[in-house]
Amino acid sequence: MNAFSNDLGSLRDPNASIENTMYYSCLKVVCQPEFNELLIAEMSEAGFDSFMENDDGFEAYTEGDAYDRDAVEAILSKYASQTELSYSFDRIEKQNWNEQWEKSYEPIVVDDRCIIRAEFHQPDKQYEYDLIITPKMSFGTGHHQTTHLMISAQMKMNHRGRRVMDAGCGTAILSIMASKLGAREVDAFDIDEWSVTNSFDNIELNHCTNIRHYLGKLADLSFDGTFDIILANINKNVLLDEIPLYAKYLGKGSELLLSGFYTEDIPDLLAVAAPFGLKETSRGEREKWASLLLTRS
Repeated sequence: MNAFSNDLGSLRDPNASIENTMYYSCLKVVCQPEFNELLIAEMSEAGFDSFMENDDGFEAYTEGDAYDRDAVEAILSKYASQTELSYSFDRIEKQNWNEQWEKSYEPIVVDDRCIIRAEFHQPDKQYEYDLIITPKMSFGTGHHQTTHLMISAQMKMNHRGRRVMDAGCGTAILSIMASKLGAREVDAFDIDEWSVTNSFDNIELNHCTNIRHYLGKLADLSFDGTFDIILANINKNVLLDEIPLYAKYLGKGSELLLSGFYTEDIPDLLAVAAPFGLKETSRGEREKWASLLLTRS
């Protein structure tokens, strides 16, 4: 899931002049969270190139008027029958986005053990784990409830010497956490090219040498053997589709940690997981969002 941009000009042609454009166009969309990824993909085809998700939907940005308003309205009309949906257009005066982002981006502390911070924040030695994450346009800063839930659950799991898969890695925050918790090796992948580039930067920032990262989805990738832990913070519909694929890579006693859904979705996930011998070990809840730890029997 594309979720955060701290540089609204980062994806544009580096040779293009932007000095004469004094504003950005902003499209604010309110919809059910499970439609965010789909609608963001559609909006990228209509001219928007930077996105920021929130609990109510997302915001899309582009320089000047470099978007097709008719295409945007046609896309939103198409999905209006599938989800409660509203939207508005706005213009935002050009400013130093990095500076604005740095002012608003605060470190996150999880369970008084882990601090998730940007590179410009000072280290804090009181925390056992220090994660440096520059989110750019990738999902996973610790600010969203699901990322917080995943990190919290990971710190309760035994990663030492174990092989880990991070499905839909985003910023690679979960891979980095796994590495710092002692994982032997981590394979991370995402369908979004920007996420893979971002994950590489974050992996280097955290000096993690045992993480491999790939572009693609699990159905198109191939790994040898099984994994001791699979991490997947995506969304309910993708998880329901991919649980059978995860099961192929889980041996006896292996663990599958999931998030990206609401507590009310847990029964549906358990029903799909049960035929593969995946049983609930524990769950977490945070402001209606949930995580679910399953173990292969």
